[in-house]
Amino acid sequence: MTGFGKGEVSLPGKKITVEVRSLNSKQLDLSVRMPAVYRQMEFELRGLASAAIQRGKADISVSVENTTVSTSATVNKEIFGEYMRQVNEALVYSGVSADYDAIVPAVLRMPEVVSSQAESLSEEEGEALKQALQQALEQFNAFREQEGATLIADLLRRVDQIEEYKRQVEPYEAARAETIKNRIRENLAQLKVDVDTNRLEQEMIFYIEKLDITEEKVRLTNHCNYFREVAASEETVGRKLGFIAQEMGREINTLGSKANEANMQILVVKMKDELEKIKEQVLNIL
Repeated sequence: MTGFGKGEVSLPGKKITVEVRSLNSKQLDLSVRMPAVYRQMEFELRGLASAAIQRGKADISVSVENTTVSTSATVNKEIFGEYMRQVNEALVYSGVSADYDAIVPAVLRMPEVVSSQAESLSEEEGEALKQALQQALEQFNAFREQEGATLIADLLRRVDQIEEYKRQVEPYEAARAETIKNRIRENLAQLKVDVDTNRLEQEMIFYIEKLDITEEKVRLTNHCNYFREVAASEETVGRKLGFIAQEMGREINTLGSKANEANMQILVVKMKDELEKIKEQVLNIL
């Protein structure tokens, strides 16, 4: 969900620039910074941005660059002239020499000499602002789509690796039954007691069946296939892939609890490591 986009629209005398940035977050957290003259459009801009961004900690920054020299301040020439006339009369009357470098700034600060008009937002400028935002959002989403494709490819590679570790479990699983039986027989031999061979075989079969991981492997394979299917065929898959990853984790944990064999447990740890990386990366997908 990280991304960046920038849009620019030029008008006579000014250029409007909008930048959109986002970081990962489970919910939408939108911050907007803009000049005061555009505040009346903030609600509308938030609506457009929310629909496009959907999720993430996003910042929208609006700036305006004047391309011509202009100011909203005006000098009232009549009032300025009257103040200067009165100052000159006072200087002549008092016999003090005139220092206009000091007098002119002082007169400009007198009441009503300089006035400024509040800027108003024209319809043309409002449309230009929305157009710049739209450009930024399009570039922003293109950035996220490219990043998303890279993340999906990485996730699928990790799912493949989990299934590869699952296949590597099978040889150890086949040899495990005999290892367990031999260990039980050795322990019984050390006790030096009479054992009912038939009953012993039944109990060992029952014990080994409790350690069977066939169902867990089948369900894990199904979850991996569903993960690939969702990643390839649906939009806004982040939450759904997160749920599938949780189900994969349940099967891997159960497989580990039934492993009862060092090499199998090592492979289960490797599966968990890949799954944790999948869970972290899924949070970056919308």
